Parts: sequence; structure tokens; C-alpha cells
Amino acid sequence: MYTVPDGIMQCPVTPFTEDNRVDLDTYEKVINFHIEQRTTTLCVVLHLAESLNLIIEERKEMAALAIKTADGRVPVMVHASMPGTDQTIDLARHAQEIGAEAVCVTTPYYWRPPDEALYEHFVAVGSAIDIALIGYSSPALQGGIGIDPQLLVRLIDRLDNFVGLKEASHSFESFIEARRATQAVRPDFAVFPGVEYVLPTMAVGGRASMSTIGGVAPRMVQRLYNLVAEGRYEEARELQDRVSHLWTLFKVEYPAPIKAAMEIMGRPVGPTRLPIRPLDRDAKERLRGELDRLGILDSEPYGWDGAQTAVTSHATDATGEPDTTTAS
Repeated sequence: MYTVPDGIMQCPVTPFTEDNRVDLDTYEKVINFHIEQRTTTLCVVLHLAESLNLIIEERKEMAALAIKTADGRVPVMVHASMPGTDQTIDLARHAQEIGAEAVCVTTPYYWRPPDEALYEHFVAVGSAIDIALIGYSSPALQGGIGIDPQLLVRLIDRLDNFVGLKEASHSFESFIEARRATQAVRPDFAVFPGVEYVLPTMAVGGRASMSTIGGVAPRMVQRLYNLVAEGRYEEARELQDRVSHLWTLFKVEYPAPIKAAMEIMGRPVGPTRLPIRPLDRDAKERLRGELDRLGILDSEPYGWDGAQTAVTSHATDATGEPDTTTAS
């Protein structure tokens, strides 16, 4: 039996040292922070983690460390996408060997394979492992090649372990059609967005969301999910607008603004790795101002233990002791 994705699934960034090495000590802090903030699943070495800028040995080492650090507290999904099918299978089998619950796989990078080749690619990967396979469709970033509804149905018919789709086209037509097609053949198949468009996708039957901003504002994301899951759509609307505003700030030279925002929130994870450039000082100050206007600084956890907010972290109460009050 394969676990179907649900809830808010967090995607840890990759911390780097100033001399461009993966900072494994800080990576453990990132993993623990997400778990303590109640993620349902860790989705590791995704594009938010600059997977395309990591060598294979780094990807495997980070996946193994994430599973070791999680220590069974939450399931771990490993991103295994590569340009070649054999390369993808290698990463997927490694994920299974180290104890991953699932792997997440895009259409192959750079190539523009026809539908039959895509079918053979996913069948080869899914047949090579005994853990869950999650498809990942992002045609805008994959040369226009996504996973269409017809292919989804064929893969569901062929692979028992094909249990979900990260539908990252940001097209609600594509999302709805993917869900409509898959529900007809496997009602528990999960279709979920790649960023926190929780309100519109769950309202039409999505059951989860990957999170891009959870390292910055985990309370906001969880609150949005809870409201939508309870059917409180009117209350969720304003929060969805704030989350969407954050995404517009973060997607330019992604993921550099997210790393800068994590630093502002007391969770520094170092620079990005070229060709992604880190934000300069002026850009960071503008970002800090936007986070303040959105209420992030006085409502979200500051530091790795999440005991304070960015506003209260340097404040004291009338007794002279640190004020650890946080907004609900």
C-alpha cells in the first residue's frame, strides 16, 4: 500500500558555505525546523534546493541525511529527475535503498520526447522501484513538455505505485483536467500544486500542496491549508492573497529571495550557487520591507527553534526579560 500525498509538504533549501560547499550541519537544522513546524512530508533535493546545481554525489548525500535526520517522524520524498532514464532510475533506486517513502520525477530535462517515449520513461522508472512514484509536470520549465491527462491515465493503468502528480503548470485548466481524468480511474490519486495556490486547487479537489515559502512563513501556509480544508473559503481568501503576494516576490531569480528571506527570519542558509545569484544588500532591504508590510516579521517564527518572531527577538517586556510573545 502506497501513501498518497496530503497536507502541506515542505521542500528544504540547500544551505551552502561561503566557499561553495553544501553545509550539512545547517541542512539538518532546516530539516528539523520543517518537521517542528508540522510538515506532513519532506520533499528533498527539489529545484528550490537548487538540485540542478548539485552534483549527483551531493544529491545522494543530502537525500540520505534528510532521511536520517527525519528519523521516521515524517515521510520523505526524494526528487530523482535527470535528463536520462537510466540516471533517473539510479537516483530513484538510491532513494528506495536509503528509506525514502516516494520519488518525484519530471519529464526528462532538455529533450523533447514524444508521448510514447515519455510513457516508456515513467514506466521504466516506476517499474524499477517498489516505493511510490509522483509525477511532476512543469511544461513551462521543460521546453513545453508536460504530463497530459491521457498519459496520466495510461501510467495509472500500468503502475500500481504511481500515486500522485505535482501539477506545476500554474494553469487551472491543466490542473482540473488532470484531476478529472485521474479521478475516473483512481479516485485516491492525488493532484496537487507546486506552490501554495491552496484555495483554488483544493476547492476543485486537490488534496495537498508543496510549499515554496514554508522556510519563511510556515504558520501562514499551515493556516491557509487549515481554513481551506475546513471549507472556510471566505476567511482563506485574504490569506491566499498574502501567500500569492509572497510568491511574486520570491519567484524572481528563484530561489535567491527565499534564502534572503530565511536570513531575515533568523535562519541563514548561506548564498546560492551559480548561475543563481544571491540578493544584494539593497534588494534584501526591499524584501525586508515587504515582509514587514505583509505582517511576516511579527507573526512568523524567528530563528531555528521558532520560539520568537523577528519583531520580538530583540524586544524586552516590562520585567527586562526577553519577550517571546508570538502572534497566533
